Amino acid sequence: MRIGCAGWSIPKAHAAAFPTEGSTLERYAQVFDCAEINSSFYRPHRPATWRRWADSVPAHFRFAAKMPKAISHECRLQACDGLVTAFLDQVGELGDKLGWLLLQLPPSLVFDPAVALPFFEHLREHHDGPLACEPRHASWFTGSVDHALRQLAVSRVAADPARVPRAALPGGDRQRIYFRLHGSPRTYYDAYPSPVLERVARRLRRAPQAWCIFDNTAMGHATGNAIELQRMLRSL
Repeated sequence: MRIGCAGWSIPKAHAAAFPTEGSTLERYAQVFDCAEINSSFYRPHRPATWRRWADSVPAHFRFAAKMPKAISHECRLQACDGLVTAFLDQVGELGDKLGWLLLQLPPSLVFDPAVALPFFEHLREHHDGPLACEPRHASWFTGSVDHALRQLAVSRVAADPARVPRAALPGGDRQRIYFRLHGSPRTYYDAYPSPVLERVARRLRRAPQAWCIFDNTAMGHATGNAIELQRMLRSL
């Protein structure tokens, strides 16, 4: 079970919970054991950057790397084998610090088995680690799609806010579960109250392997929520 944030910024309001020495990532990694790399969605990084991140964290720390929008939003999972290979080469620089690959799909991307399944099959031929997919079109939230993802060991993200009720629940590979909490009711901005975090803590306790990433970073609430959730889990 791992708790962390999208990115590793340290808001002033929560700075006292972190060490004062080291880079921001080094300080962050003394409190949390995982982080999501979202910048890889927008642009590639040099090999030295990935290696520096890996070298900045303890041995037990893991990253989730978000796959580029060129794959998910521009190519829409089609004719992108070269882009996938290039991205896997990049994240390979993290070595054993790589935890998950995260694929977030555009809200307009309808599930098409003739497109999605060959994409995941190709990806699985080259990467056998944890893989999370966050679809946002209602067509992805059916039993048949869930079964297909499970066969490919792809975990469907449990997201909040959920665009459809089933999106709040994990799908696909149930052995490895990935929660992404974006803030509610205002996505990216609002904090989660304690009763909501308590429900999340109970769900995490029941999961065989689980990550919970807070993405409500706009006002710095992700850090506070992640710290509070950590405390709740310790007391359960």
